[in-house]
Amino acid sequence: MLEWLWLVPALPFAGFLVLVAAGARLRRAGAAAVGIGSIAGATAIAFAVAASFAGLPPGARVYSQTLWTWMRVGDFEPAIALRLDALSLVMMLVVAAVSLLIHIYSSAYMEGDDGYARFFAYMNLFVGSMLALVLADNLLFLYFGWEGVGLCSYLLIGFWYRDPVNANAGRKAFIVTRVGDTALAIGLFILATRLGTLEIQPLMERAAAQWPVGSALPVAAAALLLGGAVGKSAQLPLQTWLPDAMAGPTPVSALIHAATMVTAGVYLIARTHVLFALAPPVQLAVAVVGAATLLLAGCSALTQWDIKRVLAYSTISQIGYMFLALGVGAWSAAIFHFMTHAFFKALLFLAAGVVILAMHEEHDMFKMGGLRRDLPIAFWTFLAGAASLSAVPVVTAGFYSKDLILFDAWSSPAGGPWLWLAGIVGALLTSVYSFRMVFLTFFGSGRHAPARTAGWRMGVPLVVLAILALVAGFIELPPTLGDRPVFTDALRAVLPPVEAVPARAADLARLQLVAGIVSLAGIGVAWLLYLRHRATLAALIQRPAPSRLHRFWFAGWGFDWLYDRLFVRPVVGFAEAGRRDGIDRIYDVLAWASQAAWRALSATETGGVRWYAASIALGAAIVTTIVIFL
Repeated sequence: MLEWLWLVPALPFAGFLVLVAAGARLRRAGAAAVGIGSIAGATAIAFAVAASFAGLPPGARVYSQTLWTWMRVGDFEPAIALRLDALSLVMMLVVAAVSLLIHIYSSAYMEGDDGYARFFAYMNLFVGSMLALVLADNLLFLYFGWEGVGLCSYLLIGFWYRDPVNANAGRKAFIVTRVGDTALAIGLFILATRLGTLEIQPLMERAAAQWPVGSALPVAAAALLLGGAVGKSAQLPLQTWLPDAMAGPTPVSALIHAATMVTAGVYLIARTHVLFALAPPVQLAVAVVGAATLLLAGCSALTQWDIKRVLAYSTISQIGYMFLALGVGAWSAAIFHFMTHAFFKALLFLAAGVVILAMHEEHDMFKMGGLRRDLPIAFWTFLAGAASLSAVPVVTAGFYSKDLILFDAWSSPAGGPWLWLAGIVGALLTSVYSFRMVFLTFFGSGRHAPARTAGWRMGVPLVVLAILALVAGFIELPPTLGDRPVFTDALRAVLPPVEAVPARAADLARLQLVAGIVSLAGIGVAWLLYLRHRATLAALIQRPAPSRLHRFWFAGWGFDWLYDRLFVRPVVGFAEAGRRDGIDRIYDVLAWASQAAWRALSATETGGVRWYAASIALGAAIVTTIVIFL
């Protein structure tokens, strides 16, 4: 089955081509069949390939497949090639499985939309690009998938492009992520010219052999790759595009901006971890960026009224945890949290979509309330997702992945108490804003009667994701709860483990207790503030100092305001000045002369045959005179 690996990204691309070519002639059922069927086929093959991969001997669990040579430029011959190892296997399975569930959900959610076939075409193109990204054997092919998901992000965020707000959000995402993509491209140029290849494994081997730790070249290359990662994964300082990306349909938010695309930066750093190990200052910067991002985004999530924007800031914050793990060398912990986050965050977005549909496209949580009885499936699945996001101890997947990151942040030689403290404060904020959503949306008195409940196409993906959000963490049990690190052991051949520390079990027990108390305390704080004393909190926020802080956090700490004045306005002003410069006058004169000549020539078109004959004779006489005398 391993030789079928190429079909995993190829089937979504094929579905895209069919939908583009025949989408206008397909009925909705046909478009859904093509869109879902291609992803279902890719998912089935992915799991079959995984079963064959698991049957390989432990020391030989790497499979490469070269399809064709992309180009030849001297000794540089990048190929369209795929590489399957433990890391790409996890990414492939999560992307394929979550994509399939979201496609099934989308067939119902988008049922009344005029762009039904176009939606599935874009979604299939995205899934194919993401699978190409995670399976690529070289960084150039990875960059192809990287730009593919960026294009699809633009298309899907601005899917309802007739609304200028949506179109602007799509453009904003495209432009902001281009900043990071430019840095990544420059980094690839450095790697290709200095090491002579972009094939990932030979590249890492040459870097380790030729570049000393901390020297200029690995620091520069790693910093540029980090620039690409922060753009795609919406980390400081390029995080501003993701909250506005919620303008797209809810399934888009679930797939691209929660479960898959925004974690591409995490995958890039993990895949090139050798470079970051050779550049300690950059690896520290990864941890600091992650810690700062998770705190800033957590504070902003506390102030949002739009349920999807809360989840958007939550995504930024949780990816901050992944960056924190990468920065302290806990590579497998970052990927473990990627997996659990994909399940519970996709679940939260899809459950929020059910609520939004039922509330006639209402996004304001303060206009909801009391929905737990009217929307039981959405309530219980949303509750499971919120509990996992909050890392409720023992019974949720988020507990195991986040707890592993916090312990590694404390105990790793590259970590320390301050990074751990940032993670703990972020965990408290996460619990508060997660259950703020639960209490405002599903508890209290109802303000509007819901109009629609989830059918099986929306309900089944919710239930499956809810189960995964609760049980997926059991594949990585810490020493205090059974000591079965199956996930870390599976990735050990690709990602090195964190250096061992003494008294691991005792330290872990104490830190787990702190993390568990913080998680439950955050839920208690949310209950007090948003159920028991909501009026008191509302009055407090109206006071001058809390009101200013609330507005500051609500506006994303003023980054949009800052970038507008630093970059947008100067560029617009320069363009406006360019419209009035003297250069344009030259072309205005040329245009005027062309129009004048046209008017003069058109005046000769009178329709009179005698006039045409006289003109021909006159022209012949002039030409003859010129020939004779000149």
